[in-house]
Amino acid sequence: MDLGFDGRRAVIVGGSYGIGEATAEILLREGAQVIIASRSRDNLEAAARRLEAATGRAPDIFVADVVDDPNAAEALAAQAATRWGALDVLVSAVGGSVRADFATLADEDWLASYRFNVLSTVRTVRAGTALLAKGEAPAVVTLGAAAAKMPYAHQVMTNVHKAGLLGLVKTLALELGELGIRINSVGPGRTKTALWTNRATRMAAERGVPVEEIYAEFSHEIPLKRFAEPQEIAVMVAWLASPLASYITGQAINVDGGIARGLV
Repeated sequence: MDLGFDGRRAVIVGGSYGIGEATAEILLREGAQVIIASRSRDNLEAAARRLEAATGRAPDIFVADVVDDPNAAEALAAQAATRWGALDVLVSAVGGSVRADFATLADEDWLASYRFNVLSTVRTVRAGTALLAKGEAPAVVTLGAAAAKMPYAHQVMTNVHKAGLLGLVKTLALELGELGIRINSVGPGRTKTALWTNRATRMAAERGVPVEEIYAEFSHEIPLKRFAEPQEIAVMVAWLASPLASYITGQAINVDGGIARGLV
């Protein structure tokens, strides 16, 4: 299927691994011009090599720590402005979860999670808005989590901050809509990204069992009985960012194998 990305200009923050990299691969295959950004030049350069090998086209790279550097998102937007003068697609794929009990978490933990899961996206979208307003059928997609709709025990910070992203997306659909910009969120469930592969490997080592046993344990409550691959999430990200989703905005769509049981 032609997603309508040929010649479109896209920035993917958090594009050096996982779902962000998988999204970049789809967009490159579809003919988009892509900048991937993350805090690590080494990771970006490695991702660019993988993407070029997979698609025959290399993305541009830009080092930007949108979590801890308040000026990074503006610098990234300036790079896109110099490169293209406008922007059609902005993907914020920054964030993650911390497994911890509520009573053990200090203020500093909450603030660090807020910067990682909320403020990084706020900075990215704020910096990119003026460029998106100059784009063609511009769209923003943020990466949230299934936990925003079905909170997990022992992940209270993630539950709170991912739910906050839904409020951000719903509100910005109203404000950015006045500029012709769509914005939506994708909520992955349990996915074989670095966060989960590292967690499963650590748990397997602690228990002295094969890592497959850990995945099977955490797949039990997923109706499809398995973890997602990053590419399966990226397909939804790419589709929501494409002109084919031209009448969809302000939505939070889970790609979670059915783990979230809520009706909304």
